[in-house]
Amino acid sequence: MTRRVVITGMGGLCGLGADVASIWAGMRDGRCAIGPIENSELHDLKGLVGCEIRTLPDHDIDRRQLISMDRFSLLAVIAARQAVQQAGLSINADNTYRYGATVGVGVCGWMPIENNYRNILLHGSKRADILTAPKVMPCAAAGHVSMNLGLRGPMYGVTSACASGNHAIAAAVDQIRLGRADVMLSGGSEAPLVWGILKSWEALRVLAPDMCRPFSADRRGLVLGEGAAMAVLESYEHAAARGATILAEIVGVGLSADAYDLVAPAVEGPEAAMRACLRDAGLNPADVDYLNAHGTGTQANDQMETTAIKRVFGPHATDLSISSTKSVHGHCLGAASALEMIACVMAIREGVVPPTANYREHDPACDLDVTPNVARERKISVAMSNAFGMSGTNAVLAFRRF
Repeated sequence: MTRRVVITGMGGLCGLGADVASIWAGMRDGRCAIGPIENSELHDLKGLVGCEIRTLPDHDIDRRQLISMDRFSLLAVIAARQAVQQAGLSINADNTYRYGATVGVGVCGWMPIENNYRNILLHGSKRADILTAPKVMPCAAAGHVSMNLGLRGPMYGVTSACASGNHAIAAAVDQIRLGRADVMLSGGSEAPLVWGILKSWEALRVLAPDMCRPFSADRRGLVLGEGAAMAVLESYEHAAARGATILAEIVGVGLSADAYDLVAPAVEGPEAAMRACLRDAGLNPADVDYLNAHGTGTQANDQMETTAIKRVFGPHATDLSISSTKSVHGHCLGAASALEMIACVMAIREGVVPPTANYREHDPACDLDVTPNVARERKISVAMSNAFGMSGTNAVLAFRRF
């Protein structure tokens, strides 16, 4: 019999705030945190907008661990510690090998790489910083979460571009369903507001000059952001045995590949992932009340996603509440769908659909109910979260009221 997987704690930080309550309040209120990037390390890059974490919350992470961390690992650890605190989870010698971690990251720790290049190529340094290699590994965030919390069960990083967060959560669900772990800390983290990363995205000509406007006819592209979100996932039996408060249940996972193009979106892959998620959850299309869209704000993605949703949900597509919270927290790449997990769980718990902010003009090619600008009260029993990444990676999750 397949083990049920529940969420008992969440943590996060992004431009909207430094904890889940602040993030959800920003999502619910449609408060956009996008603005001019103030990072002093952007050198000749001027005038770009992004979604920065202006101030990190206080923490007591040991200095010896701090000096070996890039920013994306630090964000992941802060979010994971928040999740563990909310879950009331105790980690000790009796359970440490049954608790693990998976963390999705779309890029890696590029700031140390960039600093080394500049020091060596521009300033004549003869050697790189000794901790560069371990700082920049895509799996470093998962490793630091494991070390900081004392998790000795399954631990690894997951990288699949903009779908990394959902893929990491899906991987954690598998570990619990298969009986390899009782508890997994899972989510995503990203700190991409770095000169070289921004230059590479600028070259793709998909960055909006001012604001992210998903599904709006005047949308001009995506806006990058930084952040992290982590959740405590447990088998239902484990959570019930310790009397944990269950926030929601993860009932479905759907994965697919486009096998089409590195950057151009295709309809068939996202469609297949959504169908697979419904099938895995044992749900009919009409069972889904809210869909947190991938909704990047590019012309091609939003039109493609609208078409895929119509194919999967049929007549129910017009009754489905949809929104893209990237309109307020930006596109946080590997952390994006992990932050959107917060939107789904809190929408279920509070009966509120967070809006798609910054919406101005109706687009006939995106003619579904995208909850423009103002949140809407609605009883939500099932929420779905889409994540579609470059290279054609697709990961969809379904959450249900417990």
